[in-house]
Parts: sequence; C-alpha cells; structure tokens
Amino acid sequence: MIEQRSFNIHQDLINRCRNGERLAQSELYKLYYKAMYNTCYRMLNDRVEAEDVMQESFLAAFLKINTYRGEMSFGSWLKRIVINKTIDTLRARKIKFDELDERASIPDEEDKNAAEAEEGDSKIEKIREAVGMLPEGFRVVLSLALFEGFDHEEIAMILKINESTSRSQLARAKRKLMEYLKNNKDETFR
Repeated sequence: MIEQRSFNIHQDLINRCRNGERLAQSELYKLYYKAMYNTCYRMLNDRVEAEDVMQESFLAAFLKINTYRGEMSFGSWLKRIVINKTIDTLRARKIKFDELDERASIPDEEDKNAAEAEEGDSKIEKIREAVGMLPEGFRVVLSLALFEGFDHEEIAMILKINESTSRSQLARAKRKLMEYLKNNKDETFR
C-alpha cells in the first residue's frame, strides 16, 4: 500500500500544533501572519480591524487544526478561514453588493491594469490608496478576484451572491479604480 503523502512542507509543525504545543503555534503564526494580514487588510481597509480578524482567524485555525486533512496546503486552508472571518466581519458591517440587471452591459474584464507594480513604491501606494477608497462591495470582490485568485463562481459562493453580481462588482470596481487613478494621474505617476 502506497502511503499518501501530505504536500504540506510544515506538516511537522502542524502535528505539533495538534498536540497543543504553543511553540509550534507561534512558529506557524510567524510563517503565515504577514500573508494572512495582507488578505484581511485588502478586504477590510482598516489596519486595526485587519489585525483583529487575523488574530481571530489564527485562533480559530488552532482550535480546529484537527480538522485539517492535508487535502490542500495548510496556507490555502488557513486563507479560507481568514477569508471567511473577514467576510463575517464585513457582513456585520452590512455591506451591500449592487445587483445589476443581467442584460446590462458590463465592460470587458480586459481593462488596463491600474499601474505596473515595477514602476515604483509611490505608484503602488497610490494604487493601494485608490483601492482603499472603493466602496466595500467593490473592494471585497476586487480583492478576492485579483489578489486572492478566486473566480466568479467561488466569489459568488463565498459572498452568497450571484455570479453576475460578482462580475458586475469587479467591472465596476475596475472602472472606479481607473477613474480615481486617471483623475489623480499627475500625483500618482510622478
């Protein structure tokens, strides 16, 4: 019988966490906190709230680490917890996702990128600022699609919205982001 191997490079730490070892939990936290914080922050646009949600997510993950079966990477499993906790926080804020009539025209998703990341830190910061100025519904869908790599079907399931709503939110978010960057072009691209 062939042993089924977990594709998780941190399996030893995970096993130690299952045994309640605090040091192992601390090590896993150090490995993943920055990426998980960034996921929270992109969706919440609030540093303190993102930190709180990330902490709650790690606590939840450590409490249910015995349910992790190694069918996906630990990072993916943890990110799912983080995204779900973040969505719960947003729902508590009662964010609204605009519904579009399915017959309404939606711009092509091949809109130009807001800016090239390689063009400098100031441009990246301006783009971050622009994303932060988007309405929450737009920002959440944009973050899930562009930064987290979810497709519209997955976003619809996560947010409990229609796929067409996800598509329209992303299109509107891109359009609004481009408008902001265009209106602030002189400041953004110095």
